[in-house]
Amino acid sequence: MPSLHRGGTAAPPAQNPALDPLWLLAVAAGCSVANVYFAQPLLDALATTFGISHAAVGGVVTVTQLGCLLSLLLLVPLGDQIERRRLMLVQMAGLVLALAGVALASSATGLMAGMLAVGLMGTAMTQGLIAYAAAMAAPAERGRVVGTVQSGVFVGLLLARVFAGAVSDMAGWRAVYGVSAMGMLVLAVLLWRQLPVVSGPPPPALRYRQLLASMWQLLRSNRVLQVRGMLALCMFAAFNIFWSALVLPLSAPPWSYSHTTIGAFGLVGVVGAWAAARAGRWADRGFSQRTTLAALLVLLLAWWPLAYMPQSLLALVLGIVLLDMGGQALHVVNQHLIFQQSSSTPSRLVGLYMLFYAAGSGAGALGATAMYVHHGWLGVCALGAAVSCAALLWWWSTRRWMP
Repeated sequence: MPSLHRGGTAAPPAQNPALDPLWLLAVAAGCSVANVYFAQPLLDALATTFGISHAAVGGVVTVTQLGCLLSLLLLVPLGDQIERRRLMLVQMAGLVLALAGVALASSATGLMAGMLAVGLMGTAMTQGLIAYAAAMAAPAERGRVVGTVQSGVFVGLLLARVFAGAVSDMAGWRAVYGVSAMGMLVLAVLLWRQLPVVSGPPPPALRYRQLLASMWQLLRSNRVLQVRGMLALCMFAAFNIFWSALVLPLSAPPWSYSHTTIGAFGLVGVVGAWAAARAGRWADRGFSQRTTLAALLVLLLAWWPLAYMPQSLLALVLGIVLLDMGGQALHVVNQHLIFQQSSSTPSRLVGLYMLFYAAGSGAGALGATAMYVHHGWLGVCALGAAVSCAALLWWWSTRRWMP
């Protein structure tokens, strides 16, 4: 496994040398997380199909994030106790069933239940893959490895909107989830055949209830996790404030853009994948705090051009680039610092960290659509800038506690 210099040892199965396991992890993580975000450019179509008002349709994203939250609490920690390849296969099967449930939903209640399940299983897969990569990486390369996998996650987020928009325009929103279900089956086979079994020291024997209780102890005792988790909450709230609200003005006059066009705006943020990879390398070199400050300033600055979106789509493009660069760089540095805290609990640490992400994402989505209905696009941008400013102030007040 040349791209992952593991902290433990691994018994590799027969592998196709053309497939780099690190990049397979990145692709699988990107595809897994994409399922959680397909709904964002489809909110108007979902509102029409199920008779949901524009003020309330943000609840589709919120219930998906609730599934993410439950996954982080109940499923992700299992990676510290159960052999990860076997666990991922079971979770992948659950994800395929959840996607099929959304595709076949016949009522708003069925849609919400399916979205909850997609959030559960999509998050379990994504975070399990990141924790797997972190556990296999040597400490000196953990930032680079996590940054590479996180780049895959970020590209998945971008392509989720493009894929969902294009497939929806061609075959309807239900086809988005049906096609994805088939793709995840293919990935399940590749993961099972290509990823090695980690054979390090056996984990401590904990009952499931004890495993969950240990997460609370980690959260109470780990100041780095607390500080970086709050930064993640603000950053992901800002992300979802923007992306959840964007479809509403762009799908209405004077633009009346298709879902494909709206989703394509996400592609301009591909620079964020570069920022994620670079941030990991800078963190490995000891520049975590400087990278954090730069990322937070870029995140705040992004709302200035975004506010000019009604007058200039070029300003929108610039704002997306800045938002994605700042957010992804911050996310990778956060994970690098948190994984440094312990090599024996990566799944629980990433689960706890991403709890802050889920809370921020859900609140941001719900707040964005409500703000747009009552205060328009400028209200959305004001909310996003306020949250970004809060993140910067939080970092400044807690910087002395960080390594």
